[in-house]
Amino acid sequence: MSFSGNTKNELSRSETERKCCQLAEIAGFIRMCGTIKLSGSGKLDVVLLTENPAVARHFKKLIKDYFGTNASLIIAKATILRKGHYYELMITAERNAEQILRETGILMVREGCNYISDGIYPGLIRTKCCRRAYLRGVFLGAGTITDPEKAYHLEIVCNTEALSSDVKKLINSFGLNAKSVVRKNSHVVYLKEAEQIIDFLNILGAHGQLLNFENVRIMKELRNKTNRISNCDSANLDKTINASARQIENINLIEKTRGLSTLPEKLQEAARIRLENPEASLSELVELMDPPIGKSGLNHRFKKIEEIAEKIRLSQKII
Repeated sequence: MSFSGNTKNELSRSETERKCCQLAEIAGFIRMCGTIKLSGSGKLDVVLLTENPAVARHFKKLIKDYFGTNASLIIAKATILRKGHYYELMITAERNAEQILRETGILMVREGCNYISDGIYPGLIRTKCCRRAYLRGVFLGAGTITDPEKAYHLEIVCNTEALSSDVKKLINSFGLNAKSVVRKNSHVVYLKEAEQIIDFLNILGAHGQLLNFENVRIMKELRNKTNRISNCDSANLDKTINASARQIENINLIEKTRGLSTLPEKLQEAARIRLENPEASLSELVELMDPPIGKSGLNHRFKKIEEIAEKIRLSQKII
């Protein structure tokens, strides 16, 4: 199962005890994945769709606990546009669908007329615990988290700009930095930083998945650090080999044209040490010097040797 699926399964096992939080969670879920249907004579039915069976069972129970009504649960077969099964919760007009819509802040009255509101009804998220519950319902309805092994990405797909704006504000009320983008006909609220996603999971109460996410993040950071060290070591080794090859080439040129005996004694010693230890780094060569000499001093001697070799090459070109 996907990381998102496991997260929703964990959240579906959680118990929401406070009545205000139960209502907020139901409202968040209906707002994200609910559809209102006319059933005749001006009556309304509510249909809720989800691809996760645990989520369907969770809200069937939650609606029963809070409203005292049974939502029918249907398992529908896949269509051309859907993979696998999806689960349909239906609350009919006879089972108080209109009351549920009003209490969740979705069906409102303006100038004596009913209308469907957009965005989040502020009366449901007055307290921090209710904001958490509402956000949990929102995520269970329309949220996804990419497997952290692949990328750090959490998103919630909203149908309208007003709803996406309210969802973003709700997330950011916890000190996060959610952003939004328009994708085709949808408005997507997202988080892309590992720390932010971890905080979001903590807000929802998905503590098991939070630990799983943390473990993956730590292992990825260790792998990346190991790779950086390995790449750095490889680069340093290449640098050492290239420097050694250039120094040996200079020394061989001097020996062939003038002889190493023409060099000052200190340069002769440096040349001899390099020829005897062609694969050694500058630090390793320093330890072989007698009397001891610093890396900068030995590097200076090799530069002097290189200057002499360049003069020889220049004179050969002139001839």
